[in-house]
Amino acid sequence: MTTRIDRRFAALRAEGRAALVTFVMAGDPDAATSLAIVRALPKAGADVIEIGMPFSDPMADGPAIQAAGLRALRGGQTLRKTLALARAFRETDADTPIVLMGYYNPIYVYGVEAFLRDAGAAGVDGLIVVDLPPEEDEELCLPALKAGLNFIRLATPTTDDKRLPAVLANTSGFVYYVSITGVTGAAAADPAKTGAAVARIKRHTHLPVAVGFGVKDATNAAAIAGVADGVVVGSALVEALRASLVDGNAGPRTVDAVASLARTIAAGVHSAAKANEQTGASR
Repeated sequence: MTTRIDRRFAALRAEGRAALVTFVMAGDPDAATSLAIVRALPKAGADVIEIGMPFSDPMADGPAIQAAGLRALRGGQTLRKTLALARAFRETDADTPIVLMGYYNPIYVYGVEAFLRDAGAAGVDGLIVVDLPPEEDEELCLPALKAGLNFIRLATPTTDDKRLPAVLANTSGFVYYVSITGVTGAAAADPAKTGAAVARIKRHTHLPVAVGFGVKDATNAAAIAGVADGVVVGSALVEALRASLVDGNAGPRTVDAVASLARTIAAGVHSAAKANEQTGASR
């Protein structure tokens, strides 16, 4: 069974360009503004949207995304409301893939079976759960695959060739390559090192490889788009949102601040495809 994620990456491969994958936190800074932002992202150039599930102990996230999660939680965001956000988005967009990203605890509390049922009904296409290793696939990964959801796994600079097959075993949709060691937003990705890492992963899988954790602007996005199948941007968008807030609340420019940066980064991703076309290169 093919998913929206499979179809989107196949279409982009046919176009000869990388995907722009955007991350925003559900409920940040409030439910209505969050929905408006998510709805604005496809028009701004997002090909896949990752929606963060707020959690009180986000160990893999840097300061920007941690703060976004806390803002959302203070505003009353819950996993049930996050699924409602996905459902509301899906009412006006039948095509853009949605990936929920976060930690296992809220899903466990919700109940795996109920969560997968409700996520599928809400139009969610995939999951990234950063604290569930392959050894725990029976907890969520295998039930998610059975329910028709992609389970997207993270590979890192420390995932060696011995470990990689286990990481990839039940991965579907795409592989998310974490281009730096550390937390989100900590440093800029190095395109040369990233390109070598992507090539190494591709020797083990036919899945698309998207790169995140160090993409901050259009220039960096263009460089990564030249060596990967997707470019993931999260902390930069979340920081643009934060900078637009007025006394901690949504300001008149909040939605546009996020959409405008996404549009700029999308232009960088698209420029890489044009450069490849002109030189006759292909990813």
